[in-house]
Amino acid sequence: MKRKTKMVHGGITGDEKTGAVSVPIYQVSTYRQPEAGKHTGYEYSRTGNPTRHALETVTAELENGTAGFAFASGMAAITSVMMLLKAGDHVVLTDDVYGGTYRLTTKVLDRIDLSHTFVDTSDVEAVEAAIKPTTKMLYIETPTNPLLKVTDLKKMKEIADKHDLLLVVDNTFATPYLQTPLDLGTDIVLHSATKYIGGHSDVVAGLVVVKNDQLAEDIHFIQNSVGAVLGPQDAWLLMRGIKTLGLRMEAIEKNANKIASYLDQHPAVEKVYYPGLATHAGHDITNQQAQGFGGMIAFDVGSGEKADHVLSKVDFFTLAESLGAVESLISIPARMTHASIPKDRREELGITDGLIRLSIGIEDVDDLIEDLAKGLN
Repeated sequence: MKRKTKMVHGGITGDEKTGAVSVPIYQVSTYRQPEAGKHTGYEYSRTGNPTRHALETVTAELENGTAGFAFASGMAAITSVMMLLKAGDHVVLTDDVYGGTYRLTTKVLDRIDLSHTFVDTSDVEAVEAAIKPTTKMLYIETPTNPLLKVTDLKKMKEIADKHDLLLVVDNTFATPYLQTPLDLGTDIVLHSATKYIGGHSDVVAGLVVVKNDQLAEDIHFIQNSVGAVLGPQDAWLLMRGIKTLGLRMEAIEKNANKIASYLDQHPAVEKVYYPGLATHAGHDITNQQAQGFGGMIAFDVGSGEKADHVLSKVDFFTLAESLGAVESLISIPARMTHASIPKDRREELGITDGLIRLSIGIEDVDDLIEDLAKGLN
């Protein structure tokens, strides 16, 4: 099946008993057993739920993986993947990861003696230099949040194989419609499904897909033991969102390309971060490993005061956390999504007070450009 067809017809579709076209919402906690200790496929909804299973099945198919797992949030998914490690292990991570990932790594995982090194993973030599004897995982976010840096996943695969590391990719920005890291050798791919996969600002969720049966067994054990599972109502909402993911991503990317070009030519904008621009350092790599450039743009207007001026003038861009919705969102990473990162570290990375992040929606692009012009002119 082609990508858009798979999003409509992949996984478990409908209900055999009733003929319902949509998978039912199994709002249930437990299941009747014919005999003690024997069940018909489900015993307790923390362990497995038919609606969640349908979502996990289609998610695995979209990423071309062995098995999928649905969690209560993107952070629950990331935390569960990190629980594959043990005390004393070391992780190498992309330097400008999402602020929540940074907080989890530096404020929570360090309590259980999981050490870490943040490195620019677009620099292959820097990644190689960060590997220690205790390194067990290479955690990549590409494109990154919020600077849209791109990592060459094939080269990361070579490093992971050389040092026997688990290769994990946060694929939230690209989505399985534009990028399938497992096809490039990744062991685990994860998403904050709150974003593009849900796509309508109405659900919080996380997804994990693994490449082999052993990882599937390990992740399911963690999922069942920890219990940070997604409820059936939210699982159903994600399945509904997946059906239009391809259409939404095409419309969003078309808008994003035009807006990035507009910003790139505007005198009030000091720098634009968007892989679709030929001047972007990751443009060529994105062309090689993905089927598109996505809908996230960051641009720097030089100061926090100027950024606030832009925010005060826009109408169609909603000032809000999150991203990937049908409506366009605008944020200041230094004060919002990445506020948990110390200021000196943010500035070192390039996350300045004047950096604005846009999540482009499906509105008319001319309206969106006119909206930005009010704040920039």
